[in-house]
This record gives sequence, structure tokens and C-alpha cells, in this order.
Amino acid sequence: MLFKRLIEDRIKAVLFKKRMVSILGSRQSGKTTLAKKLIQEYREDGAYYDCELAEIRKHFIVGRPDELLSLTKGREIVIFDEAQTIQDIGTILKVFHDTYPGVQIIATGSSSFDLANKINEPMTGRIFEFTLLPLSLVEISMSKHITADDLMQYMLYGTYPAIVAENSLDLKKTILKNIATQYLYKDVFTFEAIRNPRVFEDLVKLLALQIGSLVSLNELANQLGVSRSVIQRYVRLLEQAFIIRIVHSFSNNPRNEIKKGFKVFFFDTGVRNALVDIASPMKTRADRGAIFENYFVSERMKSGSLEIFPPEIMFWRSRAGAEIDVVEKSGTRISAFECKWKDIASVPAQFSKAYPSALFQSVNSENILEIIVK
Repeated sequence: MLFKRLIEDRIKAVLFKKRMVSILGSRQSGKTTLAKKLIQEYREDGAYYDCELAEIRKHFIVGRPDELLSLTKGREIVIFDEAQTIQDIGTILKVFHDTYPGVQIIATGSSSFDLANKINEPMTGRIFEFTLLPLSLVEISMSKHITADDLMQYMLYGTYPAIVAENSLDLKKTILKNIATQYLYKDVFTFEAIRNPRVFEDLVKLLALQIGSLVSLNELANQLGVSRSVIQRYVRLLEQAFIIRIVHSFSNNPRNEIKKGFKVFFFDTGVRNALVDIASPMKTRADRGAIFENYFVSERMKSGSLEIFPPEIMFWRSRAGAEIDVVEKSGTRISAFECKWKDIASVPAQFSKAYPSALFQSVNSENILEIIVK
């Protein structure tokens, strides 16, 4: 099953505008499929290269842009897939782009290129950057009718394309296990000196158990027996690898609202559940409320990735204990969402008084489709 990715039209709109294009996102999110689709209409004028192959990597040499001519000569558009695996890729592409600006380069990366400090700095002003996350409900709904049972499966197994397309539950679990244990950490372990992989993996599991709750770096460091700076660095790497997202608190009035602390959400709930419990069905899980909140946050992140200036996603909590799960701020516009598995929530009076123009919606498992798939 092929899915229409909403970001495709945005990428097409910037092609051949004298800049390169990068498509970032975790492994298995569909970057290769999207990249190949983008060059289909160019046929012999387009080319695709997997940068993880040795015969392709040998053409990338710092200061020698002509080495790439055998791959790009006579082509209008060229895909360099998994470009972050090339040493000094940013410098190499910068020189090539400046020397041969007529070739449209699209580079994909399974992590933020900052992870290996490879491309962003050298390419400043020369690149349009896009992020491709796992499938959104909107994208899935364009290919199939989504039932209530489907929604439960997406929350449990996630929405990586290969998992959504697979009908067999056993195969879904197998694919998810491979993604969660083999693919996602590959770039982190390849490009960064992780001195204690066990601590890193234990940290991911601890974060998976704390989705939707306030996270303390000091507490994590104490639990794992390492320094706060190590935890801070590992959390940053997990963000850059598109595994987790840090969400901070929203406050225009620090006296009455909590400003410190942050929450952690996974870009894909299937990956989170694979680390904690993938066997229990959604309707009977003790953590279904936290999973539901994470799933909604991930949908908001996917929606924001399509915007030029995405809204900032935060949470709100007063010192008196009132809270709202998700607050989005875009310019002066504030939207608030409270996630409940079944109940209908009302806006806290303190929030309503402080932000009278804010839009508030109560989200539950029965209306989430209506709210997201409009």
C-alpha cells in the first residue's frame, strides 16, 4: 500500500529554486519511498543513490566536486539517500552545489544532520529542509477508511508505513520490534561516542515509562548512576534521532504557573509500547491514558511539520495543580487541548481567566478522528 504524503507537494514547490533539499526523519518513516516518487516524472533525467553503499560513497571526496559527476552528469535531479552516513557530507555538497548549481540535489537523512555535525552549518542559505514523520491520521484516511478498531491499533503499534500497510498482527509486531531495536538507534551509535550503550537503552525505557509526566534530569541521573550532563546529552541525541520530543511548560505568568520541568513524548507510540508492553490491548491497559495523550501530541507534531512556521507545542500547569495536556502557540493564537480516554474535560477556570481568547477542546478516543481528520 502506497500512502500520499502531505509534505510531497511542499517539496515539489521548492524544486529547482537554486537550493538543495533535505528530507529528515527517522529510519523507516518513508523517506526513500517519497524521494523515489519525487523523481519518477523525470525518468532518465533523475537518479537515486543509496549513500550506505560503498560504490556510491567512494565518489564523495572533500574538495573534489568532479568526483560526483559520474553520478550526476546529464541528470536534472539526483537523490542522495541516507546522506548523513558520508563523512563531511555538508562540505562536499556545498562545494558541489556551488560548482554545479544546475543539478537539483535532494539529500535524505535518518537523523538530524546535526547529530554528526555534518550538513547544517556548511549548507546555511543553500538548502530547504523538511521533516518526514510516521504516517498521520490524515494521510492514512486518504488511503483507507479508519475504524475505531484501526485507531486502537495505531495507538498500540504506531503508524510507520510498513506497519500500517501490514494486515497480520504477528508481522506488525515483528516489523515494530525491528524498528525499535535495530533501526532507530543506528545513527546514534554510529556517529556519537556512547560509552555505555546499556545506560542509553535503559534511559529510553525509563522515558517510555514517563510519557505525559514531568521529567527530572537529576532523578534520571540518580536512577541510572551517571551524571546529569550525560543524561542531558543522551536526551538531546534521542531528539535529534526523531525518537522523542521534549515539551516544555507554557507560561505568561510565572508567579502562578509552573515554568520549570518538561515532558517527554515519543514520535511514535508503537516504538514506545515496544519498549514497555506491546502485548496488552489498548482498552484494558492501565497506561492507555498516557498512550492516548502521546498519540495526540504526535499527531499535532505531524501537523506542525507541514507548516513553514509550526506552532510551539507545550503543556500548562498551575501551582494549584490545574493542568492542560497540550497548548499550541502560533503567534498570538493559543489553542489548548485536554486529553481524556473517555471523559469530556472542561477548561480550568484559572487558564480561561488568564487566556480568555484561547481556543479549548476536549479530546477523547471517540472524537479524536473528528478533531484531527477534518
